Amino acid sequence: MRSVTYSMGVSLDGYIVGPDGDFDWTEPDEEVFRFWLDDTREIGVHLMGRRLYETMLYWETADEDPSLDDSMLEWAALWKQLPKVVFSTTLPAVQGNARLVSGGLAQEIERLRAEPVEGDIAIGGATLAAEAAASGLVDEYRAMVYPVLVGGGIPFFPRREHRVDLELVDTRTFGSKVVYLRYRVARQQARPRSPEKP
Repeated sequence: MRSVTYSMGVSLDGYIVGPDGDFDWTEPDEEVFRFWLDDTREIGVHLMGRRLYETMLYWETADEDPSLDDSMLEWAALWKQLPKVVFSTTLPAVQGNARLVSGGLAQEIERLRAEPVEGDIAIGGATLAAEAAASGLVDEYRAMVYPVLVGGGIPFFPRREHRVDLELVDTRTFGSKVVYLRYRVARQQARPRSPEKP
Protein backbone atom coordinates (compact mmCIF):
# COMPACT_ATOMS: atom_id res chain seq x y z
CA MET A 1 0.00 0.00 0.00
CA ARG A 2 1.23 3.49 -0.84
CA SER A 3 2.69 5.53 2.03
CA VAL A 4 1.44 9.00 2.93
CA THR A 5 4.40 11.28 3.66
CA TYR A 6 4.70 14.83 4.98
CA SER A 7 7.95 16.59 4.04
CA MET A 8 8.94 20.21 4.63
CA GLY A 9 11.89 22.35 5.57
CA VAL A 10 11.64 23.29 9.25
CA SER A 11 13.48 25.58 11.65
CA LEU A 12 15.09 24.07 14.74
CA ASP A 13 12.28 25.56 16.84
CA GLY A 14 9.70 23.77 14.70
CA TYR A 15 8.33 26.22 12.12
CA ILE A 16 7.99 25.92 8.34
CA VAL A 17 7.39 29.66 7.95
CA GLY A 18 8.50 32.44 10.27
CA PRO A 19 6.20 34.95 12.01
CA ASP A 20 6.61 37.40 9.11
CA GLY A 21 5.67 34.74 6.53
CA ASP A 22 9.29 34.41 5.42
CA PHE A 23 10.93 31.07 4.62
CA ASP A 24 14.02 32.21 2.70
CA TRP A 25 16.15 30.36 5.26
CA THR A 26 14.97 27.08 3.62
CA GLU A 27 16.64 27.87 0.29
CA PRO A 28 18.71 24.74 -0.34
CA ASP A 29 22.35 24.60 -1.33
CA GLU A 30 23.32 22.24 -4.17
CA GLU A 31 23.68 19.19 -1.89
CA VAL A 32 20.29 19.62 -0.23
CA PHE A 33 18.68 20.53 -3.56
CA ARG A 34 19.92 17.26 -5.12
CA PHE A 35 18.57 15.33 -2.14
CA TRP A 36 15.11 16.94 -2.51
CA LEU A 37 15.18 16.27 -6.25
CA ASP A 38 15.85 12.55 -5.70
CA ASP A 39 13.21 12.44 -2.96
CA THR A 40 10.62 14.02 -5.27
CA ARG A 41 11.26 11.29 -7.87
CA GLU A 42 9.78 8.79 -5.36
CA ILE A 43 6.47 10.69 -5.21
CA GLY A 44 3.50 9.37 -7.16
CA VAL A 45 1.11 12.22 -6.37
CA HIS A 46 1.38 15.46 -4.39
CA LEU A 47 -1.52 16.75 -2.25
CA MET A 48 -1.61 20.44 -1.38
CA GLY A 49 -3.85 23.27 -0.29
CA ARG A 50 -4.49 26.53 -2.09
CA ARG A 51 -1.61 28.50 -0.59
CA LEU A 52 1.08 25.97 -1.47
CA TYR A 53 -0.45 25.48 -4.92
CA GLU A 54 -0.29 29.22 -5.58
CA THR A 55 3.30 29.38 -4.26
CA MET A 56 4.38 26.56 -6.58
CA LEU A 57 2.40 27.75 -9.61
CA TYR A 58 5.50 29.48 -11.03
CA TRP A 59 7.08 26.07 -11.69
CA GLU A 60 4.33 25.10 -14.12
CA THR A 61 5.81 27.53 -16.69
CA ALA A 62 9.33 27.97 -15.29
CA ASP A 63 10.84 26.13 -18.24
CA GLU A 64 10.09 29.26 -20.27
CA ASP A 65 12.30 31.40 -18.00
CA PRO A 66 15.63 31.94 -19.81
CA SER A 67 17.42 32.84 -16.58
CA LEU A 68 17.08 29.36 -15.03
CA ASP A 69 20.16 27.14 -14.87
CA ASP A 70 20.15 23.44 -15.75
CA SER A 71 19.40 22.22 -12.22
CA MET A 72 16.39 24.55 -11.91
CA LEU A 73 15.13 23.41 -15.30
CA GLU A 74 15.51 19.80 -14.11
CA TRP A 75 13.36 20.60 -11.05
CA ALA A 76 10.79 22.44 -13.19
CA ALA A 77 10.44 19.45 -15.53
CA LEU A 78 10.05 17.06 -12.59
CA TRP A 79 7.47 19.24 -10.83
CA LYS A 80 5.50 19.89 -14.02
CA GLN A 81 4.96 16.19 -14.77
CA LEU A 82 4.15 15.26 -11.15
CA PRO A 83 0.40 14.64 -10.62
CA LYS A 84 -1.08 17.04 -8.05
CA VAL A 85 -4.34 17.17 -6.12
CA VAL A 86 -5.29 20.63 -4.89
CA PHE A 87 -7.76 20.97 -2.01
CA SER A 88 -9.61 24.28 -2.13
CA THR A 89 -13.11 25.64 -1.80
CA THR A 90 -12.18 29.02 -3.30
CA LEU A 91 -10.19 28.21 -6.45
CA PRO A 92 -12.38 27.95 -9.57
CA ALA A 93 -9.79 25.90 -11.50
CA VAL A 94 -6.17 24.68 -11.42
CA GLN A 95 -3.47 24.52 -14.07
CA GLY A 96 -1.06 21.91 -15.33
CA ASN A 97 -1.05 18.30 -14.17
CA ALA A 98 -3.38 19.09 -11.26
CA ARG A 99 -6.88 18.15 -10.20
CA LEU A 100 -9.10 20.30 -7.96
CA VAL A 101 -10.90 18.74 -4.98
CA SER A 102 -13.22 20.74 -2.72
CA GLY A 103 -13.21 18.40 0.29
CA GLY A 104 -12.85 14.87 1.57
CA LEU A 105 -9.12 14.49 2.29
CA ALA A 106 -9.57 11.09 3.97
CA GLN A 107 -11.67 9.79 1.09
CA GLU A 108 -9.16 11.07 -1.47
CA ILE A 109 -6.24 9.42 0.33
CA GLU A 110 -8.19 6.16 0.57
CA ARG A 111 -8.91 6.32 -3.17
CA LEU A 112 -5.25 7.06 -4.01
CA ARG A 113 -4.01 4.25 -1.76
CA ALA A 114 -6.22 1.81 -3.67
CA GLU A 115 -4.81 2.78 -7.07
CA PRO A 116 -2.51 0.13 -8.61
CA VAL A 117 0.35 2.59 -9.09
CA GLU A 118 3.63 3.20 -7.31
CA GLY A 119 5.02 6.24 -5.59
CA ASP A 120 4.33 7.91 -2.28
CA ILE A 121 1.35 10.14 -1.61
CA ALA A 122 3.07 13.33 -0.50
CA ILE A 123 1.32 16.01 1.53
CA GLY A 124 2.60 19.56 1.32
CA GLY A 125 1.58 22.32 3.69
CA ALA A 126 0.95 22.35 7.42
CA THR A 127 -2.84 22.79 7.30
CA LEU A 128 -3.47 19.79 5.07
CA ALA A 129 -0.89 17.73 6.96
CA ALA A 130 -2.60 18.58 10.26
CA GLU A 131 -5.92 17.34 8.91
CA ALA A 132 -4.34 14.11 7.66
CA ALA A 133 -2.47 13.61 10.95
CA ALA A 134 -5.63 14.14 13.00
CA SER A 135 -7.22 11.26 11.07
CA GLY A 136 -4.15 9.04 11.52
CA LEU A 137 -3.38 9.09 7.80
CA VAL A 138 0.28 10.21 7.84
CA ASP A 139 2.70 7.28 7.63
CA GLU A 140 5.98 9.22 7.59
CA TYR A 141 7.25 12.62 8.70
CA ARG A 142 10.30 13.87 6.80
CA ALA A 143 11.84 17.03 8.21
CA MET A 144 14.75 18.95 6.71
CA VAL A 145 15.88 20.80 9.86
CA TYR A 146 17.65 24.12 9.27
CA PRO A 147 20.01 25.60 11.88
CA VAL A 148 17.88 28.66 12.61
CA LEU A 149 15.41 29.74 15.31
CA VAL A 150 12.63 31.87 13.82
CA GLY A 151 10.64 32.44 17.02
CA GLY A 152 7.14 31.62 15.75
CA GLY A 153 5.03 31.22 12.64
CA ILE A 154 3.41 28.14 11.13
CA PRO A 155 4.45 24.98 13.02
CA PHE A 156 5.64 21.87 11.19
CA PHE A 157 3.86 19.53 13.59
CA PRO A 158 0.16 20.00 14.25
CA ARG A 159 -1.07 20.19 17.83
CA ARG A 160 -2.29 16.73 18.75
CA GLU A 161 -4.77 15.53 21.32
CA HIS A 162 -2.95 12.24 21.71
CA ARG A 163 0.54 10.80 21.63
CA VAL A 164 2.03 9.44 18.41
CA ASP A 165 5.09 7.20 18.64
CA LEU A 166 7.63 7.44 15.82
CA GLU A 167 10.45 5.20 14.58
CA LEU A 168 13.60 6.80 13.16
CA VAL A 169 14.07 5.41 9.63
CA ASP A 170 16.81 7.62 8.22
CA THR A 171 18.97 10.61 9.09
CA ARG A 172 21.55 12.59 7.20
CA THR A 173 23.67 15.64 7.98
CA PHE A 174 24.61 17.87 5.06
CA GLY A 175 27.71 20.04 4.66
CA SER A 176 25.58 23.12 5.36
CA LYS A 177 24.71 21.58 8.79
CA VAL A 178 21.12 21.02 7.68
CA VAL A 179 19.87 17.71 9.12
CA TYR A 180 17.34 15.41 7.46
CA LEU A 181 15.16 13.31 9.76
CA ARG A 182 12.79 10.64 8.48
CA TYR A 183 10.37 9.10 10.95
CA ARG A 184 7.76 6.40 10.41
CA VAL A 185 4.60 6.39 12.51
CA ALA A 186 4.72 3.35 14.79
CA ARG A 187 1.38 1.65 14.20
CA GLN A 188 0.07 -0.28 17.18
CA GLN A 189 0.01 -4.00 16.57
CA ALA A 190 -2.94 -5.92 17.92
CA ARG A 191 -1.67 -7.92 20.89
CA PRO A 192 -2.93 -11.45 21.37
CA ARG A 193 -5.26 -11.74 24.28
CA SER A 194 -4.12 -13.94 27.11
CA PRO A 195 -6.35 -16.94 27.71
CA GLU A 196 -8.90 -16.38 30.40
CA LYS A 197 -8.28 -18.19 33.62
CA PRO A 198 -10.93 -20.64 34.71
